[in-house]
Amino acid sequence: MDKKKINEYWRMGGITTAAVEDYIYSILPPRDEVLAEMEAEAAKHKVPIVGPAVGRLLYQLALMTNAKTVFEMGSAIGYSTIWWARAIAQGGKVIYTDGDSNNAARARKYFERAEVSDRITLKTGDALELLSEERQQFDIIFNDVDKEDYPRVFRIAIPKLRKGGLFVTDNVLWSGKVAQRNPTEKSTKAILEFNKLLYNSLDLFTTILPIRDGVAVAIKK
Repeated sequence: MDKKKINEYWRMGGITTAAVEDYIYSILPPRDEVLAEMEAEAAKHKVPIVGPAVGRLLYQLALMTNAKTVFEMGSAIGYSTIWWARAIAQGGKVIYTDGDSNNAARARKYFERAEVSDRITLKTGDALELLSEERQQFDIIFNDVDKEDYPRVFRIAIPKLRKGGLFVTDNVLWSGKVAQRNPTEKSTKAILEFNKLLYNSLDLFTTILPIRDGVAVAIKK
């Protein structure tokens, strides 16, 4: 698959103009061999990944907060997991979760090649249940599960986040569908409910960044 088609895969549309989108991706530095291969695999097999623009944002957020513990909900083949793992402080740990054991197996191989396996714990199963079982609080919780589950994620995740920690969520603008007057799609309704929960919460200060498909960054007060 050629580079142009790969680049088009993670662009959602409906958020920024095509020209701006092209510019954002045109100035990104090349990724290393492992990330580049993952991007190609995702485009070829329609695996949902955040793409390099959002990947860099995740990396930056971890650096800015000196994060040591990250719980990732919905990790697929581990693309975003690698960005987190490369950014966390020494001795830190990223928890990968996915309901598909095949995804986990592919992710494990990528982690080994990227030399970040020692910073990642792989867990297979329902991400919401796995987070509910955790007894510790995290520096960062990243939410990228099925969109209809977003309101439930909110209620589970916030108590698991330390004060000053970040709750980061992908796809909160949902290809612009959140701007529809009377949406009927369950996923869109769930995202709209979730976004209201974020902004109405007295425990959080939230900003939605209109990059790719919309990324919400909320800090726990």
